Amino acid sequence: MSLPKQAKPSTRSHYLLIGLVTSIFLVFIYIIGFSDVFAVEYNRDGKQGAFDAVSKKVAEVVTPKFNTADYDKRLIANANYASTTSTTTPRLWPAKNAIGVYPKQGAILPYKRIIAYYGNFYSTKMGVLGEYPPDVMIPKLKAEMAKWNAADPSTPTIPAINYIAMTAQESPGKDGMYRFRMPDSEIDKAVALAKQVDGIVILDIQIGLSTLQTEMPLLDKYLMMPNVHLGIDPEFSMKGGEAPGTVIGSVSSADVNFAINHLANLVKEHDLPPKVLVIHRFTNRMVTGSENIKPVPEVQIVMDMDGWGPPAKKLNTYEQFIVKQPVQFTGFKIFYKNDLKPPSTRLLTPAELLKLTPRPLFIQYQ
Repeated sequence: MSLPKQAKPSTRSHYLLIGLVTSIFLVFIYIIGFSDVFAVEYNRDGKQGAFDAVSKKVAEVVTPKFNTADYDKRLIANANYASTTSTTTPRLWPAKNAIGVYPKQGAILPYKRIIAYYGNFYSTKMGVLGEYPPDVMIPKLKAEMAKWNAADPSTPTIPAINYIAMTAQESPGKDGMYRFRMPDSEIDKAVALAKQVDGIVILDIQIGLSTLQTEMPLLDKYLMMPNVHLGIDPEFSMKGGEAPGTVIGSVSSADVNFAINHLANLVKEHDLPPKVLVIHRFTNRMVTGSENIKPVPEVQIVMDMDGWGPPAKKLNTYEQFIVKQPVQFTGFKIFYKNDLKPPSTRLLTPAELLKLTPRPLFIQYQ
C-alpha cells in the first residue's frame, strides 16, 4: 500500500533534520577534538605558514629529537681523561667554547672516525691519491680503516677522499696569486672515488696570495653536495705576500669564522647535514686567535696536527698546538714517507694515538 501523497514532504523534512544534526555534531567534534590537528600557522605578515600541526607531528617522527646526553657522553669519553691519573693537569676537553653547541642531525663526529687519504691526482709526491692508481689505493685505505676499527670498535670509521682542489705554486701565475685551481674534471674524480668506497670528500685548498672569501664560493657547487666537506691549509696562506714555501703561512680566527659561516649558510639553505671543516696546523702562528673561533651547529671543526717527523716530535706538536688550544675536534696526520726520515724509524700506530687526550677523530694519511 503506497503512502499518502501528504506523507512525502514529511519524510524529506525528516532527512533534512538528520543531516542538520549530523553537520552540527561534526562541527562540534572538530572544535573540541581536531581543531589543533588541522590548525594552520601564520607568520608575522599574516600569511599562511608552510607547516600545519600534522606536518609537525610527522616531522617529529621522521627526525627524532637530538640526543644531547649521548652526544655529551661521547665527547667526555673521547676526551680520554680516564686514562690519566694526574689531578693537576688542566682538563681542557671537551673544548669549552663548543660545549652546548649541538650539531644538526646527520653529524659525523663524534660518532665516527674519519680515515682520509690525501693528495692530488696530478702529483705522485703530494700524497697517496696521486701516487697509486685506485685499484691499489682503495685496498690500502680499507686496510687502514680495518686497523682503526680493530683498535677502537666503539667508533666506526668512515673513509674520506681528501683531495687538494687548489694547490699553492712556486710561480705567481697570470693573476699573481701563486695558486692553481683544479679543473672540475679532477674534482669529479674525487667525488666518484668517494662514492666507490661509500665515503666522503674533503676538498683541501692552498690559497697562496688569494683569500678564502674569493676562493671558497667557487667550490659551492661541490660543497652543496651532502658528502663534500672542506679543508684549509694555513701553511700556504701567504698574508705577507711571500711566495708559498718560502715561509709558513697563516690564517686568522676571522678567516676561519668566515669559512664556518659560509659553510653554515650552505647547510641552512640546502638542508644539508653538518659540514666538517679541517684546519691543518703544526705551529702556533699558523692559526692566530684560535680561542675566537666560533663553533656552530652546522659545522664541525677539526684542528689537525699536520707536522711530520719522529713519533716523539709529532706527539709534542699535537700537545702544544692542538691540545692546549682547544677548538672542537682534533685530527692527526701520518706521513707514510716523511715520518720515516732519519732519525725516525717507524710510524705511530692507532693504539698509540688512542692514548692521546683527546683522541683524534680525524686521521689523515699522506
